[in-house]
Amino acid sequence: MRKEFDTMGEIAVPEALYYGAQTERSRQNFQIGGERMPKEVIDAIVEVKKAAALANLKLQAISQEKAHLIVEAADMLLKGDYSDNFPLKVWQTGSGTQTNMNVNEVIANLAIEKAGGKKGSKDPIHPNDDVNRSQSSNDVFPTAMHLAAIKALRRKLLPALHHFSQALHEKAKAFEKIIKVGRTHLMDATPLTLGQEFSGYAAQIDRAIEAIESTLPHLYEIALGGTAVGTGLNAPEGFDITAAAILAKMTGEPIVTATNKFEALASNDTMVAVSGALKLTACAFMKISNDIRLMGSGPRSGIGELSLPANEPGSSIMPGKVNPTQAEAMTQVAVQVMGNDATVGFSASLGNFELNVFKPVIIYNVLQSINLLADTAQSFTDKCLIGLSANEKKIQEHLSRSLMLATSLNREIGYDKAAEIVKKAWAEDKSLKEAALELKLLSEEEFETIVDPKKMIND
Repeated sequence: MRKEFDTMGEIAVPEALYYGAQTERSRQNFQIGGERMPKEVIDAIVEVKKAAALANLKLQAISQEKAHLIVEAADMLLKGDYSDNFPLKVWQTGSGTQTNMNVNEVIANLAIEKAGGKKGSKDPIHPNDDVNRSQSSNDVFPTAMHLAAIKALRRKLLPALHHFSQALHEKAKAFEKIIKVGRTHLMDATPLTLGQEFSGYAAQIDRAIEAIESTLPHLYEIALGGTAVGTGLNAPEGFDITAAAILAKMTGEPIVTATNKFEALASNDTMVAVSGALKLTACAFMKISNDIRLMGSGPRSGIGELSLPANEPGSSIMPGKVNPTQAEAMTQVAVQVMGNDATVGFSASLGNFELNVFKPVIIYNVLQSINLLADTAQSFTDKCLIGLSANEKKIQEHLSRSLMLATSLNREIGYDKAAEIVKKAWAEDKSLKEAALELKLLSEEEFETIVDPKKMIND
């Protein structure tokens, strides 16, 4: 152990690690749950520190030597595995101050060691005066939230959704000639093609992609430069614009400074919009996965119109049973994401005065939703959707017995007489044609000409 100091006094920290006094105090004071601050957030804060050092150098607010040491330390963190140095939990101060200081201390001590100094000495790099120069936790953490969300959406979720969408479009094309019974209210309805049904699923995912992409412009606006309350106190003039431009170059994303720093610190409305788009995606996932598992139910006592890939045994007691496991996993993810959205919305509504202090729980839930949706989209597509096939024999069997084909008779004999045919067929367990002929409402030729599923699908 070594001794480090902060404004509260002396505290012992592990000699092998690079964090300092404030991190250790937080580690001891917030032993709540097992959820550590996500690595995506840590990496984003490190990027902010690197950009801030370069901006400070450009604006002559820090020496070249100190800026280069901070940048070098930041690069070490971004390239290496220093996970043991970031032990703090999500459940901490609502501004993320402890995590900001955790990163400040690790960068400072890495830089000090690089310069030949002693860890914990704060010489030649001070965690507050140098690494945190021109910044506050209040503008660093929301900036990191945006950067982490952008990266997770652009590099993980959106590619997974495009993969999902492509597979759905391919199934829609493959199934375009298969006519089947439609269902509304869980009851038989007029026919459509299986391809048309899958085209609806594909459109849902395409809409989800559009919803997510629509949140990106506001995510690109960052709070950095607002410092404590949005006024930019202690930051040199132009720091916000300069730092944003550097981050844009570093990340390859069109990062810009927020037009109103007071809103950027006091609210998390952009995260509410992101979470809302994620909830929309979860709703689509629930609909699609539920439909597919219901259509695949059976194999002999269910609907049985789809054959799902058999990936693993489905029961510990029933031999040969295979379950729709990928669909079930997707529905569970959907429920979790919907719950996360409720947490995000409630948290974002509680910003008081110049700062919302629910930032850690907001970004934790948003990132969990992004990662879960991305993972299940990939898994469901690869392990279920691609190997999905149509049971055309069962589909034709259901179609031939459907009473709702009588809908096509409405224009010829009217709704009431068509309903009479349906009721007789159902009550006497007869076909529609048999019922129509017995009621002498149509000839056999007339019935077969009118009641043709191919004419009812509007393809």
